[in-house]
Amino acid sequence: VQLQASGGGLVQAGGSLRLSCAASGRTFSTYAIAWFRQAPGKEREFVAAKTWTGTTTYYANSVRGRFTISRDNAKNTAYLQMNSLKPEDTAVYYCAADPYRGSDVQKFSNGMNYWGKGTQVTVSS
Repeated sequence: VQLQASGGGLVQAGGSLRLSCAASGRTFSTYAIAWFRQAPGKEREFVAAKTWTGTTTYYANSVRGRFTISRDNAKNTAYLQMNSLKPEDTAVYYCAADPYRGSDVQKFSNGMNYWGKGTQVTVSS
């Protein structure tokens, strides 16, 4: 599967953005999905993940309650709705996918095998 993230941009603190991750291939519906981010000078950070069934979702503590991960299998697209954005959310955001069928959060955090190019999100104060 090939992934392409989009929807980043410049937004003021408190604002919202919705990132999209378009996937190629007919098997997207059987893939777990996740979002990560990397700020300048920092390591890549797990943000959110959803199992292939869509029944289990994980969020980093730093975004829980503000971000929502979702998927539309009919459109082969995953989303990350980001509300109440803060300057510390500024980063390049990446989407990832994996044919993993379990629900171990460690797998999502460290073992995703397919990655898209990132999209820049900048939150001004």
